[in-house]
Amino acid sequence: MHKLAILALLALAACKAQQPPQQPASTCADLAAAPMVAIPGGSFVMGDNPLYPEEGPPRTVTVKPFRIDSHELTNAEFAAFVKATGYRTMAERLPPKLPGAPPEMLVPGSAVFTVPTHDDPRWWRWVVGAEWRHPSGPAESIVGRDREPVVQIAYEDAEAYARWAGKTLPTEAQWEYAARAGQKALPEPVDSEGRPQANYYQGVFPQRDLGLDGYKGRAPVGCFKPNAFGLYDMIGNVWEWTSDPGGPQGDMHVIKGGSYLCASNYCARYRPAARQFQERGLGTDHIGVRFVSDVVVPPRR
Repeated sequence: MHKLAILALLALAACKAQQPPQQPASTCADLAAAPMVAIPGGSFVMGDNPLYPEEGPPRTVTVKPFRIDSHELTNAEFAAFVKATGYRTMAERLPPKLPGAPPEMLVPGSAVFTVPTHDDPRWWRWVVGAEWRHPSGPAESIVGRDREPVVQIAYEDAEAYARWAGKTLPTEAQWEYAARAGQKALPEPVDSEGRPQANYYQGVFPQRDLGLDGYKGRAPVGCFKPNAFGLYDMIGNVWEWTSDPGGPQGDMHVIKGGSYLCASNYCARYRPAARQFQERGLGTDHIGVRFVSDVVVPPRR
């Protein structure tokens, strides 16, 4: 399907990421302490309490034990992969020729979501030079942001990293089971006192992000309280690829978890049951990934 049509379908509008101060390092997890977490097998109601048609119907699903990354893949981790292999992401290569595409879509770049204006009503734009080192375009750099989740990686890029690391992408069932951690999804990712417990959009989207969670863009991984399984940022921050195909076209995959752009008045997909669809060949500045392994290491005694 034409990328312009896919991008129009993905009406997940985004503000250009700002870079607010990070939370103090003392509040963030030691990423080396638990790179992967063993998840016990079990059954759960997948798609429970659906809010959108594509989330249902609720059905009981059983998953076998597996391990999953405790946090989203970071810029530093992806940089190590690129250094070791010389890999070039899809956004860094010449895109396929698309009849009728504007000239900028014929050179390397990627999709960046923007807030429409009177002069430019688009919810997105193709930015030449947008790729994982420069998520919103050449003017943005990830230097000094090693701990943030890597974005602008297409499905093929995620698969390449998985092969190198000896892991796989999670199925949608594995991802949702891990995100739920035996609990119901809350209507808002907040604690009992109403304080944000994830990186999502506080305020009326897209007029103003209040940044009550401490961020107005991608947050470093592991800086919010983990779920009951010890997993960080399973909701909010960035969407995450799964291995399950889905959506109206055959070249799309399910993404889960919502992002820093999801607000109560728009999207509201920062829930384990929520799902969206993304074209395999297209990364964006708010989609990342984490991986799983079926090799379960017994807990130490």
